[in-house]
Amino acid sequence: MSNQESDVYTISPEMPAVFDGVKLAAVATVLYIIVRCLNLKSPTAPPELTYQDTALNRFLLKSCPLLTKEYIPPLLWGKSGHLQTALYGKLGRVSSPHPNGLRKFLPMMDGATATFDLFEPMADHPTGDDITMVVTMRSTRCTWEYGAMVGYIKKAYPQTQLIVVGFSLGGNIVCKFLGENRANQERVLCCVSVCQGYSALRAQETFLQWDQCRRFYNFLMADNMKKIILSHRGSLFGSSSNKMLDINLSRLYTCTSLMQIDDNIMRKFHGHSSLKEYYEKESCVHYIHNVNVPLLLVNSADDPLVHDSLLTIPRTLAEKKENVVFALSLHGGHLGFFEGAVLFPQPLTWMDKVILSYANAMCQWEKQKPQCLGSGGHTATATCQEEATQS
Repeated sequence: MSNQESDVYTISPEMPAVFDGVKLAAVATVLYIIVRCLNLKSPTAPPELTYQDTALNRFLLKSCPLLTKEYIPPLLWGKSGHLQTALYGKLGRVSSPHPNGLRKFLPMMDGATATFDLFEPMADHPTGDDITMVVTMRSTRCTWEYGAMVGYIKKAYPQTQLIVVGFSLGGNIVCKFLGENRANQERVLCCVSVCQGYSALRAQETFLQWDQCRRFYNFLMADNMKKIILSHRGSLFGSSSNKMLDINLSRLYTCTSLMQIDDNIMRKFHGHSSLKEYYEKESCVHYIHNVNVPLLLVNSADDPLVHDSLLTIPRTLAEKKENVVFALSLHGGHLGFFEGAVLFPQPLTWMDKVILSYANAMCQWEKQKPQCLGSGGHTATATCQEEATQS
């Protein structure tokens, strides 16, 4: 009996130490996972810029300092591309104003109706010029509706100059639209594309990979697209249903990826014989080199939807064309780009500020361009930069 008691008292004092060690290991593991998932050790830095040394780009970088300054996302979660993407997808912009626009309806040649909202300016632009910003975030790849909207604005406001802006697939639309026909670039001051993938054919391969959870995002976006198509079935396909349409829509229910939806519905709806043909013809990668107006392409290195291999397209373009600037931020996710100190984001995102700063710089450049491109060389350029900073 005494031996058993001795054994008990010998073992029991060591048990709490063992349990404490397990708890510490568990806490350490959880903290390690949090640090890794939230990417807390990732540094902050200015965006990586690719551009040619021209008078226009020197003027731009002087007039738009946000492109050369450090972008600082919220400390606790802002370095996670997934959280940036999720927050933007759920909430959009934080505390943004919601002005009342005038809804416009444009009948299309195929019988569909394009709609867009027209917002009147709250104040005159500092340059005194008539400027209209044309923004799109469309989920389709075709440029018909966007072209109809631009055409309406040009006709209704013959004196206005356009700044075209596209987000995600909208970036593909604006770049393709401008590159399709040189006439589309008339009266366009500049173009901004944010978080697009440039080539649908190359992107579809990456969307089937589990890296950065792209396959999961693919499933979620496909599910959302199915709901949109089915809820607007009558508007999209009309009331007269035929057997082929019924077959396509029945297949829609089983689609688990955007590619399956595009193959069963979208490419047929737009008259393409194959998915490859649809992606080839509707991707801006085959047209963007024809864009000659100032062009700002922005992507994020931690965008879970745009694979790093796709970023060679804008980088190579900026290396070859004088009018193109490619900005790649370390953080921002897909369309997030929230700023903030620790937890709560600011009302305006870094991207909002960059777009406005870039647009204002291009308006200033348009007024001062003759002087900036004069015989004064670097001296003339420095004068333009100084005037832009003061204005």
